[in-house]
Amino acid sequence: MKRTALALLVLLNSGAVAAETVTLRIADQKGNMHAEMEAAQQLNNLNYKIEWAEFPAAAPLAEALNAGAVDAGIIGDAPLLFSLAAGSQVKAVAVSKSVPEGLAVLVSPDSTIKNVADLKGKNIATGRGSIGHFEALKALEKAGLTDKDVNFRFLTPADARIALANGSVDAWSTWDPYTALAEVTHTGRVLINGVGLSSGNSFLAATDAAINNEAKRAALQDYVNRLAAADRWANGHVDEYSTTLAKIIGFPKEAAAKSFARRQSHWQAIDDATIAQQQDTADFYQKYGLIKQHLDVKPTFYHGLKVAQN
Repeated sequence: MKRTALALLVLLNSGAVAAETVTLRIADQKGNMHAEMEAAQQLNNLNYKIEWAEFPAAAPLAEALNAGAVDAGIIGDAPLLFSLAAGSQVKAVAVSKSVPEGLAVLVSPDSTIKNVADLKGKNIATGRGSIGHFEALKALEKAGLTDKDVNFRFLTPADARIALANGSVDAWSTWDPYTALAEVTHTGRVLINGVGLSSGNSFLAATDAAINNEAKRAALQDYVNRLAAADRWANGHVDEYSTTLAKIIGFPKEAAAKSFARRQSHWQAIDDATIAQQQDTADFYQKYGLIKQHLDVKPTFYHGLKVAQN
């Protein structure tokens, strides 16, 4: 017994018995965190592993979070609310503040639709519960219309782009980089963008299981700081970053640059103003019956992660 105990002590002191490396399973959307962190070299020298899963839109990403198939992911304010209203065990742990110019309702360049009021009776493609869905509803309300005045076609971004091109829908409510791609390829005209309609908030959301795991929580803290550093680097190196981003997402560099530069994004910790903005969004969705009952958003935020600003 003494020899066994002594052998184990020697192994521990020599580092031969090492703690299992933590793995963070991160859900990303096209051209977002992974691209930026890779370009900024923020994925170097990690003391944990990252397993990436890329999703074309927020809805399937939210499903992966809900199922516990991933530990954390980037998601817009509106789809996060749908996930929370459905009872998912996730919380927002950090927020990205940006200018929502790339959030837009698009029509074909030769469309006779000149303003949002002209959408009455028309078909609008977007993702159900997506930030595009939110944008469309906000734009309609501003024009004095409701969801009853239009026909929504809930499609993936790829299918919605085709539908707009072949005329099977009249408009497409989407987000960057899809908006930027439509603009630079002259396949879509912006009818209205999200400035003044959307908070511009996106969140890093993590499962309760990951937050409650000490090792994963520590890895998440490091990840958030690296994510914020990558954003600062990209904002200062738009041309260089756009080259990398274009290769990763398979879009023209002009579209990648347009998409990123106008965001003017930065990551920060959760604050009271962000919670108030999210409550406004939740109340808006309840008004349209998309969330069936009042949702108090305060418990859906986690304040334990800090975000380094330099």
